[in-house]
Amino acid sequence: MKKAFLLASILFISVISTACINNFAVQELNNKAKEFMDKGDYVSAIERLKSSVDLDGSVFETRYNLAVAYTKAEDYPNAIKSYNDAIKLNPDFPDAYYSLAVCEENLAKDIIAGYVKVNDDNTIEKVEQSLEPDSDVNIDAKDDKKLSGNAQKMLISLLNNAVSDYGMYLDKAGTNDDRTFVENKIKELQRMIAENSPRIE
Repeated sequence: MKKAFLLASILFISVISTACINNFAVQELNNKAKEFMDKGDYVSAIERLKSSVDLDGSVFETRYNLAVAYTKAEDYPNAIKSYNDAIKLNPDFPDAYYSLAVCEENLAKDIIAGYVKVNDDNTIEKVEQSLEPDSDVNIDAKDDKKLSGNAQKMLISLLNNAVSDYGMYLDKAGTNDDRTFVENKIKELQRMIAENSPRIE
């Protein structure tokens, strides 16, 4: 499945000594998480960052870094929650909206492709792909199977949220070199919404 990529810098924001960082343990956990991220060990980075949030949940950088780690691990539901938590702490950081929109878009595409399923309680679960190596089946192609009512509602919600968050990114980023790209991305998602919205008979 073709994933949306982070065009805006989704860099791991270093937590340095500032007035908002008054806890040395938070700093150390963030620094250790960065080391794990640099090595590609996202699970260990996530654990350190969750511990850092437990110590002080008011640090924007920690919340944003946790969202980045979840994004790198392709755990989009947790990334979405973490980006929203970060945005509550700093609603003026444009890249958080862009990154949030990318996660919403990727999760929507995973639902369409059947890589994840939406349970009756609206939780998301990865679907194990069991294709033989010589199989001619294209797992990127949409199944003929219809999405459940919950899955369709979540899909439309994710796509609408991604459109909104890409728009917020454009509003907050001011003059940006990627404006045309993001505007085209919004149009693409609006087409997906139209294609996947329930038809009234």
